[in-house]
Amino acid sequence: MTVALLLVALAAALDIAANVMLAKSCGFKKRLLGVIALVLVGLAFFCLSLAVRTLPLTIAYASWGAIGILGTSLSGWLIFGQKLKPAAYAGMVLLIGGMVFLRLSA
Repeated sequence: MTVALLLVALAAALDIAANVMLAKSCGFKKRLLGVIALVLVGLAFFCLSLAVRTLPLTIAYASWGAIGILGTSLSGWLIFGQKLKPAAYAGMVLLIGGMVFLRLSA
C-alpha cells in the first residue's frame, strides 16, 4: 500500500508541475511548455493508474485531486505571486481534513 501512496504523491507532483507549465505557456503561446504540460498530465494519469491497482479509487483519486489543488494553489502563490483570500486557506484546511478522514476510512 505504501508504494501506491507514493505513486499517488508522484502523480500529484506531476499534475502540479503540469499546471505550472500550462500557466507559463501563456495559453500555448510558448508551445514547448504547453507540450511539456500535456506530457506531465499523461504521466500523472499513468502513475495514478498504477496506484489504483492496489489502492481504492476513492482514496487514490481524492488524494491526488486534493494534493494537486493544494500544490497548484501554493505554486500560484509562490511562483506567480497570486493572492489567496482567507476562504482559500480555509478550503485548504478542509481538503487536508478530508484526505485524513478518507485515509482513516480505508
